[in-house]
Amino acid sequence: MKTKILSALGSAALVSGGATALTCVGLPATPALAIPVFDASNYAQNILTAARTLTSINNQIQSLQNEAQMLINQGKNLARVDFPQLQELQAKLQEIDRLMGQAQGIDFKVGSLDRQFESLFPQDFTALGTRSQRLTSARAQLEAAMGSFRQTMSIQSQIAENVEGDARTLAAIVSRSQGAEGSLAVSQATNQLLALTTKQQFQIQNLMASQFRAEALEQARRGQIERQARDATARFLGDGKAYSPRN
Repeated sequence: MKTKILSALGSAALVSGGATALTCVGLPATPALAIPVFDASNYAQNILTAARTLTSINNQIQSLQNEAQMLINQGKNLARVDFPQLQELQAKLQEIDRLMGQAQGIDFKVGSLDRQFESLFPQDFTALGTRSQRLTSARAQLEAAMGSFRQTMSIQSQIAENVEGDARTLAAIVSRSQGAEGSLAVSQATNQLLALTTKQQFQIQNLMASQFRAEALEQARRGQIERQARDATARFLGDGKAYSPRN
């Protein structure tokens, strides 16, 4: 009996040991849970690297923006300013030159001045012996004086008409000058203002030349009349002995 009990306990122990062995060999073991580890130093280094990279990118973007702005400014500096009024100014000056060329009697040419003046106001009155010749000479002098005054008034009228156009031109140039963005545009606007000023000075010079010519002709005509009157009086009086009694 005792032998059977020991035999049963041995068999149970073998079965239990086999089962344990099978469990250790055939069944997988349950893995342990992974515990996350936070590396603060590595995290700070990554943030610092990212910040430096972002700063570098921002600097590159700013540099590109500066270069683009520089190119834009260079383009503005090279921008031109149109001057459509230039032909109008030239046409007005040509019109005044045409009026100056209409001078009669004595024109504005230095080479022919002496000859024309001597022909109109002769120093020797012997060639004007007859009454008809003296009247013709006086008429030519009067017509020359009147023509010079008429020419002066024509130039004055033309300049007065040009004032309105010059005012519009000045307003347009000033507007373009105020809106100029580059140095070239500013320089061109300044040159345009100088061109307008020069044109006005030319007008004033022509007007002064014409007016002084008219005054000079009138003074010469009056002087010639006085000389002719004195010469006629001297010839009329003779030697002061108009009557010689006879014995």
